[in-house]
Amino acid sequence: MSKAQTLSSADRAKLQAAIGYEFEEKERLDWALTHASARSQKGGNYERLEFLGDRVLGLCIAELLFRTFGNAAEGELSVRLNQLVSAETCALVADEMQLHLFIRTGADVKKLTGKRMLNVRADVVESLIAALYLDGGLEVARKFILRYWEGRAIRPDGARRDAKTELQEWAHAKFGVTPIYRVEDRSGPDHDPRFTVTVEVAGTAPETGTERSKRAAEQVAATKILEREGIWQTPSAGK
Repeated sequence: MSKAQTLSSADRAKLQAAIGYEFEEKERLDWALTHASARSQKGGNYERLEFLGDRVLGLCIAELLFRTFGNAAEGELSVRLNQLVSAETCALVADEMQLHLFIRTGADVKKLTGKRMLNVRADVVESLIAALYLDGGLEVARKFILRYWEGRAIRPDGARRDAKTELQEWAHAKFGVTPIYRVEDRSGPDHDPRFTVTVEVAGTAPETGTERSKRAAEQVAATKILEREGIWQTPSAGK
């Protein structure tokens, strides 16, 4: 993550290109990227913006799903919505935009790893959505959300439940056991870690997943077993 300072002109231009919008009030973008640990900075941090951005994201995704899946029942829409607004998905968007290069933090945040760091990346995406909403209105925020979420919304695996929950229920029903997750490796710097996790279900072969957080790696490993055992279709085999 970048040190606690305002964005340079070059960084601002690069980030606004990734966002697809040029801010009228530049301070809003700085505010959206400022973690509470950057205590020496004037102005606010992204916590209040995150609160608003979460609601704007939920509204736009709900609207997208309502339009896209005209025959889907409320239960399917809810599953899709929960997956698309999850911390994991928001963090993936942050990674795609390389937002970690622009976040303004204090020294304390550099010590965060795993789920807490995933949450920081996810929170900044939501705060950015709020900043867009405040600066340009709902249409500007919606355009950004569609840019990064529309493709994810129509993926064949978009209506899947949480992989760890699905695997646990399957393992209980088939073998009468609970999956066991084990961290095999952690590599990379604190601001950009990689976790490798193995999941074991007695009665079947284990699988391994690697991701930026322990929880995300667990989800990858669980998904591999579900797809291998035919509980879930692989995305390429979806409708």
